[in-house]
Amino acid sequence: MHFASDNSGPALPQVMAALTEANTGYAMGYGADPIMTEVRQHIRDIFEAPEAAVYLVATGTAANSLALATLCQPWQTVFCSPVSHIHEDECNAPEFYSGGAKLTLVGDADKMTPDALRAAIEAEETRGVHGPQRGPVSITQVTERGTIYSLDELNALSAVAETHGLPVHLDGARFANALEALGCTPAEMTWKVGVDAVSFGGTKNGCLGVEAVIFFDPKHAWEFELRRKRGAHLFSKHRYLSAQMQAYLHGDLWRESARKANANAAHLVAGLKGIPGVSFAHDPQANMVFATMPRAMHKALFAAGAVYHIWSGSLEGDDPAAPVTARFVCDWSIPREEIDRFLEIAASAV
Repeated sequence: MHFASDNSGPALPQVMAALTEANTGYAMGYGADPIMTEVRQHIRDIFEAPEAAVYLVATGTAANSLALATLCQPWQTVFCSPVSHIHEDECNAPEFYSGGAKLTLVGDADKMTPDALRAAIEAEETRGVHGPQRGPVSITQVTERGTIYSLDELNALSAVAETHGLPVHLDGARFANALEALGCTPAEMTWKVGVDAVSFGGTKNGCLGVEAVIFFDPKHAWEFELRRKRGAHLFSKHRYLSAQMQAYLHGDLWRESARKANANAAHLVAGLKGIPGVSFAHDPQANMVFATMPRAMHKALFAAGAVYHIWSGSLEGDDPAAPVTARFVCDWSIPREEIDRFLEIAASAV
């Protein structure tokens, strides 16, 4: 009953097998391995972007930070949600790798609106040389609250950015989960709605540790290569990143894994909806669920060995009915039987 995070689960067997297969003989380093050539072309095909520049790094923080640094000057600011991963969970890495660019928080929710983004953009560049200049817009898809931007919403945000001549970055740590939920193509969720660069996640969806950075305009390629090397994120034995991504993409394994994770979350949500006293802090749309439950229910679940994170409220207190919100994240691997056991324990604690 492990719902702490989708980066807590095991790697896909196909990914582990690919690493073993790659661990034979010799291959050129630093991304010159033949597997990377195949991966680059495969990603271009998937995104319908034959000229795209494609690179691999080992972590989502590196993918986001180096991509944004490539799109942003040190005297600019990045526009993002106040609960975006780049703001809450990356220890100022975007600021560090960009040489000091700041973040401007847009709105007060996980999803930015066009009006709020426009207001935030227009509030900058009002002090001349004394204030930050406008920089890229960064959108998180799936958001850190488990919700998803529709294609129309993405298009509207990109249109605001384009009006001001700003590039758009998509933090796609859970890119595949969003894609499956929307039922669209990668191109439709990226460059066709105005996205310039994507952090294409693998780690949370079954890889050991690999993320792709994709620039749809190859003019950014050389600068990214320099920033990746200077930032100590160019792997020498790069084939072990390439092998993971090759297996992840092969036969649409990346989409199958996301479908399983989303289906597990949908099963969890359906069960929780039938339990009195349970409500949802955010509309569950992918594989992340924020549920509010009585304190006694949480205590029963933790006592039975469930693993997840309390988000707001406390387990301490005398009132067993006090509402406590927790985050539950499903990955591809959690057995349906464990979800059912979790639901049985929760229901019995009512």
